[in-house]
Amino acid sequence: MMPTFYSFRRCPYAMRARLALLASGVQVELREIVLRDKPQAFLEASPSGTVPCLVLPDHVIDESLDIMIWAFLRSDPQRLHAMPDAGWDLIARCDGPFKHALDRTKYATRYPDQDPDRHRADACRFLSDLDARIDTHLFDRPLLADLAIAPFVRQFAFIDKPWFDAQPWPDLHGWLDRFLSSDAFGLAMMKYPAWVPGDAPTQFPVKDPRS
Repeated sequence: MMPTFYSFRRCPYAMRARLALLASGVQVELREIVLRDKPQAFLEASPSGTVPCLVLPDHVIDESLDIMIWAFLRSDPQRLHAMPDAGWDLIARCDGPFKHALDRTKYATRYPDQDPDRHRADACRFLSDLDARIDTHLFDRPLLADLAIAPFVRQFAFIDKPWFDAQPWPDLHGWLDRFLSSDAFGLAMMKYPAWVPGDAPTQFPVKDPRS
């Protein structure tokens, strides 16, 4: 029996979990949900009530990075999990200070006592650091960090794409453009109907019939 994977297409946390499942080839039963109308089965499964959520026979994983690691420990043909400590440090900065600043820039009306310009400047320091280290990827080859960080850079970029494109980050722009045009991103962002109880299982990623 495949694990059950609850997801929401536009959530960057769920996005990076889907990217890891695609890269690993580990198959799950995908249940796409609508966050404003969460199914009871999802609420009963997820301790946090947030996506992504991976339901296994003996426990539940509802942290996206833990789902990525779970997938790569089972199958990692591209050796994405074989990452130096600097990769984990970048992910920690992305998930901590950068995401904090991103939210207060993108959703400024939710934080009326905060200065969105200051938070955007905080986010820019992280993005400038990424630009300074990118050649083609964050390291000398694709790693888990690329998949874990790119969805959040994408989210920040599309707050104001013309402004983002005008910033002096040529290597970061190229890295993000390659990510957005990749087959993996296209597959991860495929639309699925919202799951309802009784639906036939949706396998993700779709198994290659040639294999």
